[in-house]
Amino acid sequence: MPTRDSATKDSARLAVRKTYKLFIGGAFPRSESGRSYVVTDAKGQFVANASQASRKDARDAVLAARGAVAKWSGATAYNRGQILYRVAEMLEGRRDQFVAELRTFGLAASAATAEVESAIDRWVWYAGWSDKVAQVVGGANPVAGPFFNISAPEPTGVVAIVAPREPALLGLVSVVAPAIVTGNTVVVVASEPRPTPAITLAEVLATSDLPGGVVNILTGSPAEIAPWLASHSDVNGLDLAGIEDAELAKDLEIAAADTLKRLVRPAAVDWSADPGLSRMTPFLETKTVWHPKSFEGAKGTAY
Repeated sequence: MPTRDSATKDSARLAVRKTYKLFIGGAFPRSESGRSYVVTDAKGQFVANASQASRKDARDAVLAARGAVAKWSGATAYNRGQILYRVAEMLEGRRDQFVAELRTFGLAASAATAEVESAIDRWVWYAGWSDKVAQVVGGANPVAGPFFNISAPEPTGVVAIVAPREPALLGLVSVVAPAIVTGNTVVVVASEPRPTPAITLAEVLATSDLPGGVVNILTGSPAEIAPWLASHSDVNGLDLAGIEDAELAKDLEIAAADTLKRLVRPAAVDWSADPGLSRMTPFLETKTVWHPKSFEGAKGTAY
């Protein structure tokens, strides 16, 4: 006769089913709507429940992003680079977890590993640009007159981003890192069918040195969330990288035009290619300063 202990060992263990939350202001709140949707793997089997963000969640995320702008944009470029590099270190520490998550969506081990490594390398690459981009896109301008004329880039402010559906991790890193390295804060709508890498990235950011509100991650339907972000008057930029529906993209562009947002709507993108500066410069503004020159003495010493 089997004992109670042996019966317990033979019985199937019930898995703990996860319900992931949103990432807003450095915290993990539930969706205001109370809704969630099922995330499935490549075979259609249950992976987790993800929060279905609402209009109110989008507004809360924009508020958190706006509140973080002053501190983040006011940090030195060197400090921002150090913080981003720290995030890369923590991504490296969770490398196996990211690989496992990508494999649930049908990627082979080699492909999943390659994507995770590319995402980490890209994060490091952007971290290195933090104190260099101003020298590349700014500088002293030649003018006719006794003036110094200097142009310097400044962050746009709050940028709303619809992340690519896939590659879920590399695409996400490729749109978030260039926006924040230059001093912007972001509200990101993660890949709807593959949100788990974004949620794990949120856990990395929450335990890193990144101030709360710099990155806010929403899960759910871009068709539901993006229109509110596009029309929000406190959003300064809009990146439609993950919008594949041409009609929806057009509607979002029209909504963004009402508040004169900076908008990026790229054509087909090879996310594995060298990105160059193309994703950093659209969300930078240029401030130009004029200063008079004065001369003293016969040698013309400038002050």
